[in-house]
Amino acid sequence: MRSGQRDLVEKLLPEIEIDLENEKAFSLAALFADDGRQVWLEIGFGGGEHLAWQASRNPDIGLIGCEPYLTGVVKLLTKIRADGLENVRLFRDDARLLVDCLPNKSLHRAFILFPDPWPKLRHHKRRIVSDSVLDRLAGALVDGAQLRIATDDPGYLEWILWHMGRRKEFDWQARSPADWRNRPEDWPPTRYEEKAISKGCKCAFLTYTRKPR
Repeated sequence: MRSGQRDLVEKLLPEIEIDLENEKAFSLAALFADDGRQVWLEIGFGGGEHLAWQASRNPDIGLIGCEPYLTGVVKLLTKIRADGLENVRLFRDDARLLVDCLPNKSLHRAFILFPDPWPKLRHHKRRIVSDSVLDRLAGALVDGAQLRIATDDPGYLEWILWHMGRRKEFDWQARSPADWRNRPEDWPPTRYEEKAISKGCKCAFLTYTRKPR
């Protein structure tokens, strides 16, 4: 690790990292010292391109990013310092641990973009799009909130559509094929998407809303 990267990890990261040691005291409002701020969550932010883009264009929104891999964390920290982003908090562990602590009706948007497809059958239990995670997100999202999911893996797309199709809490916003084949303007590309396209893969961009309770 370069000295500049080490400085980010040793100095900037502790200032914005989420600690779940005392889960009962976990509070989204306390993370941003603003009780009225909306909070968005990105599960698995990779290199942080999407999260940094959203944070820079939505300074009044608090963004939480979950990513266990230090390489991606360092890339996002670099963007946070370079762009002076003050509305980002990071969780460097399994996103399920954080999702389990989210209060009901506390999130206004959630992103699961190009998650690891875990293609082997024996690894399907590790997929982040699962009944247990969707149960918690359904509780944590406010009515009308968006859940955005993207993938370039055909098998995972079928998995996502099957799981989400069974959920009574969510409404898929697609009304035509273009609605899920084309990325919305406020949904920037990530390096994973660009890599997939360079390989000739087709990407799906799915938007769901939390139905009124």
